[in-house]
Amino acid sequence: MKTRHTSRVLRTPGGLSLRVDVRALIVVVLLLATACAAGVALIGTGDAQIPAADVLRALAGNGTAYQDFIVNELRLPRLLVGLLVGASLGLGGALFQSVSRNPLGSPDVLGLSQGSTAGALVVIVLMSGSAAQVTAGALVGGLVTGLAIYLLAWKQGVHGYRLVLVGIGVSAIVTAVNGYLLTKADLVDAARAVVWMTGSLDGRDWDQVWPLLLLCAVLVPLVLGQARALRTLEMGDDVAHALGVRVQRVRLVLMVCAVLLTAAATAAAGPVAFVALTAPQLARRLTRSPGPNLVPSLCLGAALLVTADWASQCAFGAGRLPVGVVTGVLGGCYLLWLLVTERRAGRI
Repeated sequence: MKTRHTSRVLRTPGGLSLRVDVRALIVVVLLLATACAAGVALIGTGDAQIPAADVLRALAGNGTAYQDFIVNELRLPRLLVGLLVGASLGLGGALFQSVSRNPLGSPDVLGLSQGSTAGALVVIVLMSGSAAQVTAGALVGGLVTGLAIYLLAWKQGVHGYRLVLVGIGVSAIVTAVNGYLLTKADLVDAARAVVWMTGSLDGRDWDQVWPLLLLCAVLVPLVLGQARALRTLEMGDDVAHALGVRVQRVRLVLMVCAVLLTAAATAAAGPVAFVALTAPQLARRLTRSPGPNLVPSLCLGAALLVTADWASQCAFGAGRLPVGVVTGVLGGCYLLWLLVTERRAGRI
């Protein structure tokens, strides 16, 4: 059955026009509302329960001194890190899947998350580094892994299936390295490393918010500015080149942005599983729109991570179940459902 898309063309007095997909716009608004509602609920959840109305008053600067400390100093940074990490992973996953033209082309599969984990483990196990050093190590590890995948996949350009296959191979190698590092760690460092590898928002403060916010403020507009070229790339390199797109340059810029977003998100919260893989696919199903769906993927990633963190706190209490465990369970269930659906449709 074909999907009917409703779009409107907005025109400005200066002669500029913008085509807006109405369904996609509604999905984005609903996802933003969901993220905000889950964020308010998350801030009010914990050992000190705060009603939603009091949370909103504290955020507006009209709460008591106690509420202001709990809301704005302790819990708001955790929420902002969750939103930024989810948005970064959702957008990074959409970029990888669009560039590779493969639904498995996500940081989880390509080995970028494992590379960031390796960088963090080197700092934890070999250097007993501080939290800031672990963050820097994870960022460097992700960037080095992304560069290695790009260079190994290069053969007169980088193409989708080669990128995925090289990424799977690199992921296997880096995973083995991570296992070796864990066997060489002492008990305290190994326990610390395992907690970090799970993916968690516990203890996040403003030191994690500002670098991630600055990076997103630079990269998100850059990526959205390439949305038209990315949509053209999905039709194939030959078609894109014929339409005037500088294929390899655009692909390199988008991959660098995706690697930076993924590495920064992993450095801030650890390797949170399945958000980058599932958010773009769920966004495409919700919007029923072709193309990369960059903004819906970004919004869905943020809403998914914050909602998962709130659900984990409601079910198990603050700090008792890392958010990475919840997203891993949800992502695994989604993949099983997807496989059953595809098999019933006769596509696998």
